[in-house]
Amino acid sequence: MSTFYIITIILSIPSIIGLMKIFEKAGYSQWLALIPFYNAYIWVRIIEKPLWWLIFAFLPFINVFMLFLMIVETAKTFNKNLLWEQALSAVFPFVYLPYLGFSSDEKYQNKEDRPKFKKSIVREWTDAIIFAIFAATIIRTFVFEAYTIPTPSMEKSLLVGDYLFVSKLAFGPKSPNTPLAFPFVHHTLPMSATKKSYLEWIKLPYHRYFGFREIKNNDIVVFNYPDGDTVALNAQNQSYYALVRHHGWKNVNNPRAIIPGSNGATFGKVVARPVDKRENYIKRCIGIAGDSLQIIDQQVYINGVKAKNSDQYETQYFIVGKTKEVPIAELQELGLANDDIASYIRYLRNGNYKSEILRYHLPLSTYDTLFSEKEKIKISLINLSTEAANKLRNHPQVEKLVPLVYKSGIPNPSNDIFPHSPENYVWNQDNYGPIYIPQKGATVDINIDNIVLYKRIIGVYENNKLEIKGNQIYINDELAISYTFNMNYYWMMGDNRHNSADSRFWGFVPEDHVVGTPSFIWLSTDKDKKGFSTIRWDRVFMIPE
Repeated sequence: MSTFYIITIILSIPSIIGLMKIFEKAGYSQWLALIPFYNAYIWVRIIEKPLWWLIFAFLPFINVFMLFLMIVETAKTFNKNLLWEQALSAVFPFVYLPYLGFSSDEKYQNKEDRPKFKKSIVREWTDAIIFAIFAATIIRTFVFEAYTIPTPSMEKSLLVGDYLFVSKLAFGPKSPNTPLAFPFVHHTLPMSATKKSYLEWIKLPYHRYFGFREIKNNDIVVFNYPDGDTVALNAQNQSYYALVRHHGWKNVNNPRAIIPGSNGATFGKVVARPVDKRENYIKRCIGIAGDSLQIIDQQVYINGVKAKNSDQYETQYFIVGKTKEVPIAELQELGLANDDIASYIRYLRNGNYKSEILRYHLPLSTYDTLFSEKEKIKISLINLSTEAANKLRNHPQVEKLVPLVYKSGIPNPSNDIFPHSPENYVWNQDNYGPIYIPQKGATVDINIDNIVLYKRIIGVYENNKLEIKGNQIYINDELAISYTFNMNYYWMMGDNRHNSADSRFWGFVPEDHVVGTPSFIWLSTDKDKKGFSTIRWDRVFMIPE
């Protein structure tokens, strides 16, 4: 039995015992409080509410809200009308219900026998606001939540400026790790860049309620960013672990240290975040638990079989120009963002390129040479959908579009590719693996060479003490040559394969990080346009695929 259920049972026992005594004070047998479903019917009669309340009392997740509402209404039957009294009953029912049931000073009263209590206008508004916040929080936590797409990592499936409703019921909502939090914000208080929006006085263990289905290959998934357990507050848009690899642990953990190339900005304080308060990412689930994944020249293979690419999949191209003139109007008509067009303009005009790049085609055989000369040849890249690439292919000012492919043996700059061990794993974005995606209950052999693949799972995600002493591995102070996984893991990648920070850079996504899946786009705006034309009407109410 999970820790979540144990805590729930422990807190429920005194609440149920208190409710039994309340039933008795209201003129019913106390044992009726123990009969499932029928006890809800009696309870509704005790608080004198209409029977249609039972409909919502039995609806999954909405019943959480109804439970607290019925507890507050129970407090009213004992003439507890002050705001602090009702708040106490809702927050600490395992204490307050037994008090009402067992205290000889507390008497149950029918509605007609209770003294009239007139609320002030301030109290009326306070109750309404609390009701709305509580109801919205329950819906946001367990049913669906609104998100926006801030980056182009999922283009063209999801565009920057898409506003989504994300279903948490699909894969099953999870209980919040930090239930004490400022409503309607994620991890930072409004009008602050650094102050936490949550309290860690109470921390709940991971628990996922039932869902409609399991995650499948190619599902679009919203999840908490695995690398986001630690952040430097002045560089929250970057992985803390990547910052450490690039700049050193001492620099990143020094609040006064200046971020290179930032015009004097410092790293700021380094803080840890619980799972539910890490950044929300959205990617496509390429591999599920138990799969073996490999990428060969951009093509993903799952269990040795070529995986289906999304219809909206896009990659990057070298633009080999015939002239230095830029077809800006044509690029805009193709739907390219101004940021991408700017990259294209810099490529043709910045003067840092070698002239032969414009004069010669770039066959595949020259890629290795090209990338070995990367520091000498400044190459700008542009994101193009397949449709856009085909339209530009015969443009009078474009000689050729050459797909970018990182060939085998070319490590990613700064050792950013997971598992960040280029001496053992010479992988890159386009040629990667093979790698096994861990499944709950599966056991793998571990050794000094492959422990880099699993050390974050063992030590961070599954909370074990992991030590490496020479060529030996110790888990919880015991010598280990194998490990059995306690959770399922997933492999997430963006459809915009060369402009996506995904599993290729930070590894596996644990099941306790999964949030939900997009239901539909309720609004889409284009930041490069103005006025009424900013709305992409063809995307409104579209279901992402």
